[in-house]
Amino acid sequence: MSLEQTACEDLKAFERRLTEVIACQYPATLRWRIILVIISICTAIGAWYWLTDPHTSDVSFTQSLANHPFFSMSSLTLLILFMFGIHKRVIAPSIITARARIVLTDFNMSCDDTGKLILKPRPPTH
Repeated sequence: MSLEQTACEDLKAFERRLTEVIACQYPATLRWRIILVIISICTAIGAWYWLTDPHTSDVSFTQSLANHPFFSMSSLTLLILFMFGIHKRVIAPSIITARARIVLTDFNMSCDDTGKLILKPRPPTH
């Protein structure tokens, strides 16, 4: 096998592995997105009921939160999810592709969002 054929096989293997890694991220990413949307909707609905309650302005803040446990629990859950990095898990495939693009620029290549390699033309040498 020539050096060029070996390099081509290595690039194909790298591309297969990169597409596999990115594709494996999508089911987990979808789950985290669904969780984030559900908790965000619950928090928004709870906030609406909390803000439209006429007794909210008459009681203390802590008593107001105690009177609306749905809002309190959903906003606490949303806060905990962000503390544990749900915002990174929701965009994990794009983080991987962005980092791969940074590394691939040194080799005059790039990749698309699925991990397929894009070979750029060689810069002219003078």
